[in-house]
Amino acid sequence: MKIFIASDHAGFHLKRQLIQYLKVKGLEVEDLGAFELDEEDDYPDFIHPLALRVAKDNSQGKLSFGIVIGGSGQGEAIVANKVNGIRAAVINSANPQIPRLAKEHNDANVLALGARFLTPDEAKRAVTLWLDSKFEGGRHERRLRKIKGIEDNKDIEEIKGIK
Repeated sequence: MKIFIASDHAGFHLKRQLIQYLKVKGLEVEDLGAFELDEEDDYPDFIHPLALRVAKDNSQGKLSFGIVIGGSGQGEAIVANKVNGIRAAVINSANPQIPRLAKEHNDANVLALGARFLTPDEAKRAVTLWLDSKFEGGRHERRLRKIKGIEDNKDIEEIKGIK
């Protein structure tokens, strides 16, 4: 399993802490930037390449995940979710059910963290819960097939027929 991680200036310090945390846990982590603190940077410049890497790896059968970090996590998730095959979930609260359900119900392969709303310990706990959780399948598989239909620009009636 490989984890790609990226942030803008708002998530820069939290990203550095998470990289160290994940490496101590023995995980393979690749930092995709920002590599220096620049208050004028723009999160799409870092998040889009990460989403492309995660989607490409997963389409080739390699297990990869992404962690994107910004002020709220919202914009980062929006950018990541523009890439087919990405299911980014926003985590900007310490509620432990959110990262767990993001994986169990939505098979989220990207976690978007809000650095302005999470302490480093809360972010670490959320990442651990998300990574340790497993997709439940079942009724959730049908929903993911419908999301895939939307990504493929299928007509809503065709998507509704997906079982």
